[in-house]
Amino acid sequence: MTAFRSLSLAMFKGFFRDKAALFFTFVFPLIFLVVFGLLFKDAGTSKIKIAAVGDGPVITALEKSGAVELEHVDSLDAAVAKVKNGDLPAVVAQQGDSVVLRFAASDQAKSGTVLGLVAGVVDQANLAATGQPPKLKLDPARVEDSSLKPIQFLTPGLLSWGLATSAVFGAALTLVNWRKKQVLRRIRLAPVGTPTVLSSRLLVSVGVAVVQAALFVTIASTPLFGLKLSGQWWLGLPMLVLGTLSFFSIGMLVGSFAKTEEAATAFANLLVLPMAFLSGTFFPLDSAPAWLKTVSNVLPLKHLNEGMLNVLVRGKGIDSLLVPGGILIGFTLVVGVIAAKFFRWEDA
Repeated sequence: MTAFRSLSLAMFKGFFRDKAALFFTFVFPLIFLVVFGLLFKDAGTSKIKIAAVGDGPVITALEKSGAVELEHVDSLDAAVAKVKNGDLPAVVAQQGDSVVLRFAASDQAKSGTVLGLVAGVVDQANLAATGQPPKLKLDPARVEDSSLKPIQFLTPGLLSWGLATSAVFGAALTLVNWRKKQVLRRIRLAPVGTPTVLSSRLLVSVGVAVVQAALFVTIASTPLFGLKLSGQWWLGLPMLVLGTLSFFSIGMLVGSFAKTEEAATAFANLLVLPMAFLSGTFFPLDSAPAWLKTVSNVLPLKHLNEGMLNVLVRGKGIDSLLVPGGILIGFTLVVGVIAAKFFRWEDA
């Protein structure tokens, strides 16, 4: 216990004295949180702006829908010119019972939305004109709390990525640096076993992860961003520990092979950065090819993201952590055994 306590204290001091480590552990991930948080802060309130010519029930219904912002133009020709120039995605004109819609096919997303919206409004107007009650009734509602903002969905993924980066780089660089400076050789002569060295560094990684998460959540919860945690947010703590264990094992494996800090940094970047993109950290993978989704499902960061999202945003219970938690534990055991097998006290 004396050796474990001494090693842990030395590693904590070494980490907090390293300005580069502090920057890339705490500041760098927070930069992404602030940038993405500000970019998508009002994403849920944005409206598509289209041109409107004339007046009538369709124009009125579109204005009341809240889905589009109308820019009234005097003539259809002038409005079509704006669409052709790329100033607006579409124009709706109504004169009497005639409704004209002209849209820019180059902007498929917005024009498709406008086309569906206008078609729905026209259908409702036609049905109302017949005097017949509707046969089918639509009951639309989002499954999440209506007060949720984009920051709710950004924070879990960015936090998971920050934890992964810190655990991998911290473990790998510490191991390489201590081996290069023959600190491990001196520790071995003490003697101190491999489990003591690894567990002391793991304690540092978990402690840093807790501070990281607290800082992340505190900043995201400010009025500027408005993060709201679900009722069982504390279930994110075991996911935090399991995620740290998984990526700590990757860091130890990298540190066992790499001989210099530069090589360790390159290998860690090669693993963590592509994993962040393939795990849906920065953007959803809903429209990704099937093979890419299959690759994503074998990555630990995907399951850490999913577990964090379940308990921090979706309000799910501990049962939602069984699958992602089990996968992270299995991944840790496999990679940890490999890392222990290739662990070296000194360079050959």
